[in-house]
Formats: sequence, C-alpha cells, structure tokens
Amino acid sequence: MVSFPCSRKMALLAGLGLAGLALALSGPAQAELGGPLSTVQTDGARMSARMVSADMGEYALHTLTRPNGGTVHELTNAGGQVFAVTWSGPGKPDLRALLGPYFATFQAANVATGRGLHSPLRRPPQVNRPAIQIQTEGHMGWFRGVAFVPSLAPAGFSPGNLPQEP
Repeated sequence: MVSFPCSRKMALLAGLGLAGLALALSGPAQAELGGPLSTVQTDGARMSARMVSADMGEYALHTLTRPNGGTVHELTNAGGQVFAVTWSGPGKPDLRALLGPYFATFQAANVATGRGLHSPLRRPPQVNRPAIQIQTEGHMGWFRGVAFVPSLAPAGFSPGNLPQEP
C-alpha cells in the first residue's frame, strides 16, 4: 500500500473531486423543447445525423436525418428556442433528450392512462395540455411523433404547420 503524507492525500482528493465535478458539469448539451438554437447542432452530432436548416420566415426548420433513415425536425423561433420537434422512422430517437423538461409530463401521461405492458389500453401516449402537446404513433419498427410548445411558437403557428412524414 502506498502511503501519502496528509497534505498530498488532501490535494489528491481535492483534485479528483474537481475533475469529477468538471465531468458532471460538462455533460453533452442537447437540443430539447425550450432549449436554445445553439444545441441543435450538438443534437445532430449526438445522433450522428446529417443536418439541413431552412429559414421559414417566422421560424427555422432544422432537419436531422439519422443513419437509420429516420428524421427529426426541430423548429426554432426567432428568439432561437426550440418550440417543436417531430420524428419519424425506424426506431425512436432519444425522447428524453428531445423532450427535455417535458419528458416527465410525457411519462406521467403514460402512467395516468395505464399504458403498462399488459394494459388493455394499448394506444400511443398522448399529451394535450395548454403548455405542451405531444402525439405519438407507430408500429413494430416504425415510429413517429410530434411535440409542440404553443407558448414558444410564432404568432399564428399551429400544429398543422409542422412537418409530417408518412
């Protein structure tokens, strides 16, 4: 066993603690509902997606094409906040990352409707609240969904304006 003098032990422990704190605070940034525009590219990198952005006037549309052929659309308002996310394709993207703080509401809706594995209510999770709207659907191997925060959307924008894919 190696024995360090007391001051070296304290310095070593302090250094390890600071390194751990730095790692915890430097976790990957990700675009999420309500999150800033600067994180959309990070989200694309995390998904290994090809990204194309388009200015749509009152908002910007960022299309991320995942390696499996699925797409994620993230819409940002003029202030640079993500106000809507849509997804479609084989396999679900990381909904915890995409929905951000709204993921807990999404999970709570699943529990409230009794959507357990053996539940007779085997329908896709839906959230329809004034603060957040989430619609999902899918079948074995193909999923799609929409998440929309009305308070962050540009004036006159409605869920009907969101990109939809078959």
